[in-house]
Order: sequence, then C-alpha cells, then structure tokens
Amino acid sequence: MQSSSQRNQGNQGVTSRGFSMIELVTILAIIAILAMMAVPTFIDRNVRLQVQEGMSLANLAKAGVSGFYAVKNEVPLNNEEAGVPPKEKIVSNFVSEVKIDAGAVTITFGNNVNGSVSGKHLTLRPAIVKDAPTVPVAWLCNKAAVPNGMTVMGENRTDIPGKWLPIDCRG
Repeated sequence: MQSSSQRNQGNQGVTSRGFSMIELVTILAIIAILAMMAVPTFIDRNVRLQVQEGMSLANLAKAGVSGFYAVKNEVPLNNEEAGVPPKEKIVSNFVSEVKIDAGAVTITFGNNVNGSVSGKHLTLRPAIVKDAPTVPVAWLCNKAAVPNGMTVMGENRTDIPGKWLPIDCRG
C-alpha cells in the first residue's frame, strides 16, 4: 500500500492551466445569449433611422402642397398639380417614390431599404383650417390626432409597423 506522500510524488510538477471545456462552453453560451438579445435591437434602430431619413424626402412634396393650398385654398390632387416632380422621380437610397394624392404625401420605401419595410408606405396628411389659406398647414403622420379647428385631408395609407415609425407617427 502506498502512503499519501508516495501518491503525491507522481503529481508533482503538474499544474492546471486555463479553463476546462465546460467553463469555455458556458462562457460561449452566455456570449451567444447576449448577442441574440442585441441584434434585434440593432436592426430595429437601423430600420427606424431609414424611415426617418425617408421622411425628409417628403419635404419637397409637402412644400408643393402647402404652396398650392396658400394660393388656391384647396389641396392639390397629384404631384403635377402641386408643381413637384413625378412620383417616380422623387427617390433616394431608401425611397422608391413620393406620391401626392388629394393633398396627402405618401412615401413608398424601396431601393436599398431594409427588407422589413421595402414596399411599405408612410403617409403624411395635411391638416388645414377651412377657408383660411394664410394659416400654415400642419402635417399629421399616420394616426396622429387632428388639432382642434383643423380638418385633415387625404387618406392614411401607412402600413409600416409602429415599432419602426418615428415617435410622432405612433399616435
């Protein structure tokens, strides 16, 4: 029978270095879980930024609608009447067209936009004070509440999920 001192002599000089396999797998699992939580948030943020950038392209059409209303006391029916380029000519990296329909400005997302919103629409509708063309036009996004004393024109064709819309548009 070996004494305890004889048994320990065989293990002298051997030291444990690094992590065991189970420790490495545990660390990798934790990193994977954290990454799975972060990726959707990152994607949602990028889609919201693309939608916000697309909204800025609507300023051209909004100016046309506001100018037409100030002069004629009615909203234009289409891009031509508003004096802006045809819908397929108002494009950008994330927008495939900007269309005026009965005063409402509808942005269609496309080109290099995230696939989640490609082909989807965001509508900005003018709110006016009837028979007072000197009062500036207020623009309502999606289902935003109509201000007191104003009338909203055009149809809301927004079909982008609320989580990707700017805060003003989530109404």
